[in-house]
Amino acid sequence: MIVGFYYDIESGRKDLAARGHGRGHERFDIPVPRDGGIQDLLALAETGEPRFDAVICESIERVARRTYFGTLIEHRLEAAGVPLLAADEPVNFTGSRTRKATQVLTRRVKQGVAEWYVLEMLEKAWGGFEEHTIQGYNVGKPPYGYAADHVPHPVPARRSEGKVKIRLTPDPPCAPAVRKIFEWRTVERLSRRAIADRLNEDLDVNPPPCPPDPARAVGHWTQSNVRDVLTNPKYTGHMVWNRRARKTRGGKNNPIEDWVWSPQPTHPPLVSLDTFVQAQSVGELRERSRSEPGPNTAHPQTARTYALRSFLFCAICNRRMFGKNRRDTSFYVCAPKPGYIPENHPKSLWIKEAFLLDALHSFFAERVFGPDRRDALAAALPASDEADRHRHAEREKALCAARADLTQRRDRQFHVLELADDPDRRFVHGVQARVAELDERIRIKESEIVDLRRAAPARQDPALIDALPAGRCEVAALPDAMRRRMFEAFRLQIRYDKATNKAHCRVILCADTITATARTAEHAMHAAQTSAASFPICVVPPAGLEPAAKCLEGTCSIH
Repeated sequence: MIVGFYYDIESGRKDLAARGHGRGHERFDIPVPRDGGIQDLLALAETGEPRFDAVICESIERVARRTYFGTLIEHRLEAAGVPLLAADEPVNFTGSRTRKATQVLTRRVKQGVAEWYVLEMLEKAWGGFEEHTIQGYNVGKPPYGYAADHVPHPVPARRSEGKVKIRLTPDPPCAPAVRKIFEWRTVERLSRRAIADRLNEDLDVNPPPCPPDPARAVGHWTQSNVRDVLTNPKYTGHMVWNRRARKTRGGKNNPIEDWVWSPQPTHPPLVSLDTFVQAQSVGELRERSRSEPGPNTAHPQTARTYALRSFLFCAICNRRMFGKNRRDTSFYVCAPKPGYIPENHPKSLWIKEAFLLDALHSFFAERVFGPDRRDALAAALPASDEADRHRHAEREKALCAARADLTQRRDRQFHVLELADDPDRRFVHGVQARVAELDERIRIKESEIVDLRRAAPARQDPALIDALPAGRCEVAALPDAMRRRMFEAFRLQIRYDKATNKAHCRVILCADTITATARTAEHAMHAAQTSAASFPICVVPPAGLEPAAKCLEGTCSIH
């Protein structure tokens, strides 16, 4: 006689502790009554006085889709004196043994086959999504800046049913906003909030994103909208899938090595891959640093600003130095908390802002905007760069020569096979094995060449500095907003070394963003001279420059 019904409407692949807590069954009109789930069944059986003598299931693989949890449930029921039976197995209550050896073997085989079947289906589904991604088809709602381009389904049977697949094509009203976001992030290094504020200044030009559920739309840009744009690699033209674990980890981001990328671009890119990588690195440099000029509005008692806020670092501990005021004099201080003070680091070190601004003005006037800047840069480029490039070229040359030698040796095997008059099976198999071995070695060499080229040192070219305007620019006379904008565009970093009492100033120019950097420099020069608003100027970078980072460095003595 059946005395109870226990079942779950959940995945049989879940951990046992996670099963039996769902309430999805309440949404269905199921004629079979329900007295609980697997947790209730086990709890009642282990009380010592269950109201049933045995548990019977349709088939043993329905208990769980993982062999471990299926046998665990069976073991716990048997330990409580309750046998687990299956409707498609013989049931024997005669004698002291209710299970036979063959019955146990059959049960374990069926459980293993059930787990294999689920894993095989998952692997096939994963392979389908991988191929779908490689071919450049999009999954889900197109990202902001792109529109859906419906193309006929590649499978004739699906195509005859009217099925389509989706490729990405730039959306003219929204694509320019994506380019602005990446430019502001990589050139001016703005925070996500500052970027959202700029976009909200003109929503007609920068239409805000619309979520899949229109009811959730807020009608303006938010920090999360900007973050979604900056972290989406589809803007590089590559199709990417499996960025988030939507089923297993609540939508959290997967590790980058688990992402599935199309080998080649499959749709028009909105930004270059180098720009996308640069945008990801800005967050580490901007940690706990505001983009907005002026006093910190989060602290109403703030009365002054510091020109080098977020640009000055301690050379001893690599911490960002903070501003402090003493007797109407601005200082920058590095004072680690007790217990975090590195060796040879004083309890606190101070440097006047005026000293740094004077030296920084000389650095920009001579090394960045001065007439002899190119010669100074060429002399300052590390001599080791040329040695690194030489070693890299020699390594690549050696790998290419090794690959060519292996290719010749493989081709000679084919030639030997052609010259053989009547080769026996053993001879042919030996040649095939040798060819397979050489093919594998060639594949390894090609992989090493690809990895080496990806890690190629950036080409340092002093000619990149010629794209910048030359002239006088009073850094100290710039308005705070314009000064910060220029420092961000040049990616300024100042490292103050208390031991030598020197500040090392470093700015970075990149071929991808040189036009925007030069435009910002023109605006800064104009603002310093007229204290007026900036005006548009078109600056064309020198031709033939590769999109690799170029560095300008100089050392200014602080007394």
